[in-house]
Amino acid sequence: MTRSIGDRLLATKSGDYCPDAGDVIWIDLDPTVGHEQSGRRRPVMVVSPRSYNAVAGLCVICPITSRVRGYPFEAALPEGASVRGVVLADQPRSISWEKRPITLAGRAPDMLRTEVRERLAALLGID
Repeated sequence: MTRSIGDRLLATKSGDYCPDAGDVIWIDLDPTVGHEQSGRRRPVMVVSPRSYNAVAGLCVICPITSRVRGYPFEAALPEGASVRGVVLADQPRSISWEKRPITLAGRAPDMLRTEVRERLAALLGID
């Protein structure tokens, strides 16, 4: 399948998965440093769009933790979701999704995607 992204053409094999904003995936985040969320395999929410992810081979993610602390940058996953916990919008990270084994766990609802984007915008000082 070929898709046009601006002036570039993306060629992807039919059936190949490319993460999209709002996807909840399981991925290995090691190695980590300092206060970054660690864990050999953990859930994360993708915040960058597929159009970027496919071209760059990278995607921007925010980790998900089951340890809810009530921080202002936490965004709670809804009850009944395949993954439980909160998205940590103050810990965005760029990862090479093509080089790490990933598993799609589900899709975040629109309301959660909006909430995470708003927290990211506040963190980065974007109006």
